[in-house]
Amino acid sequence: MHSFDWFLHRQPGNKSGVTAVRSYETEGEDVSILGKAVVYLFFVLPGVAQSQAFQAITIQPDRSGDTRNARMQVLPSGDVVANAVPVIGLLRYAYAVPINPSPRLSGLPEWAIRERYNIQAKAPVNAVPPGLPASEVRERARQMLRTMLADRFKLVMRDEPKTMAVYALTVAGGGPKLERSPITDKDCTFDSDPEGCHSFIGGLGHPLHAKAIDMDDLAGYIENWSDLPVVNRTGISGLFAVNTEGWRAMRLPPPPPPSPNAAPPSGLPDASDPALPTIFTVLAKLGLELKRQEATMPVFTVEHIERAAAK
Repeated sequence: MHSFDWFLHRQPGNKSGVTAVRSYETEGEDVSILGKAVVYLFFVLPGVAQSQAFQAITIQPDRSGDTRNARMQVLPSGDVVANAVPVIGLLRYAYAVPINPSPRLSGLPEWAIRERYNIQAKAPVNAVPPGLPASEVRERARQMLRTMLADRFKLVMRDEPKTMAVYALTVAGGGPKLERSPITDKDCTFDSDPEGCHSFIGGLGHPLHAKAIDMDDLAGYIENWSDLPVVNRTGISGLFAVNTEGWRAMRLPPPPPPSPNAAPPSGLPDASDPALPTIFTVLAKLGLELKRQEATMPVFTVEHIERAAAK
């Protein structure tokens, strides 16, 4: 079975056209089309391209220096609100790549990892019709984020689908042991609870603690700390609350620059502690498991990017 991921690139010198690129993700299948290169390029009419863009965008550099407030949320309307988020955080959502260094993303300058932005992006009124599934809401937001990155950060992204080893997140033999969240996607408003939907509290492979996440969220979060990409193959829909013990990360990000004012978080285990259980053990208690498989995944290269002008 093939799943297709459509994303947008603004072409230099082309003010109205947007190039759409189709990449491939397969489940254990070998795709060999034109050397597995980017294929099916075409120009979209201006009216269609307009529907893929935010109606209004405000971008300001974050001067607070307080990463504890870092968060990004996509509202049911398709609006995006981000506080103290680096460009890599935007790419993580727009292109489904890990926020930590990964072989699936290269060419990103250091400033795009360290410098942070506050962003408010308003979707057009008709961007997300009522009753649209949450997965489709997020996909439309991804399309608009990609256009914003191209327009405001001058991003030029190249991708090439490659077959590689992955972990498939699947349901274990005894069935899932997940707790349904009392929060629904229609309850996901930024003002009511910014940590309530599709986000994990904490990081560095520490306890899986979230109020309302789906299986795509879980797979994407684990991939930040795993030695292989992670794809959701559970077939489970809906939002769940999770709260697990800490687990040992397979891969850690590089240490941040030294800061005399920085203090280590209290009460959190060391993510590299060999005494911690593995993610395999932690997932087993949720009735889930990771199976090593092969899949064709998009591998991205940043060919050009600039700091966004504040406005």
